[in-house]
Amino acid sequence: MMKRVPHASVTRTKGVGAPSGARRLAALTASSGLLAIAGLHAAWAAGSAWPCKDRETLSDLVAGRPDRQMPPAAASLTVSALLTTAAALVVGYPRRLPRLRRLGAACVVAVLTVRGSTGIFGYTNVLVSWKPGERFRDMDRRYYGPLCLALATLASPAAVAPSDLA
Repeated sequence: MMKRVPHASVTRTKGVGAPSGARRLAALTASSGLLAIAGLHAAWAAGSAWPCKDRETLSDLVAGRPDRQMPPAAASLTVSALLTTAAALVVGYPRRLPRLRRLGAACVVAVLTVRGSTGIFGYTNVLVSWKPGERFRDMDRRYYGPLCLALATLASPAAVAPSDLA
């Protein structure tokens, strides 16, 4: 039920503190980004080198492994599955378990925040068992870390009960 809030310039959904359209747009944007990244990981697990010309260059760019080998397909598929689950939590599933959904979304925000922060500050090596190469660290500081923080920011309203925002 839409209700006009006195002295407010936006229409709010009854019981929701943030504009419903903004929350939904943030959730859909975060979920779309997470699904796109999940798709990339699934494609890499299947053997794709996109967007690079070969898998060695791809490994240097996205994993930074010193052996220039991509992680095993099972690892990429696991990441893809976790990102897909994260996208579902952020966009509002499971609908009948709101506490579980918010807890899951809070975990998504926490993981993305840690991943983004370590990337920006050049400490991704604390999250992996190898020392990432220079090209990866540069990409991590410039692109991957900020992307993780942006996704965490967009996902954060999903971790808060609508009534908490009032």
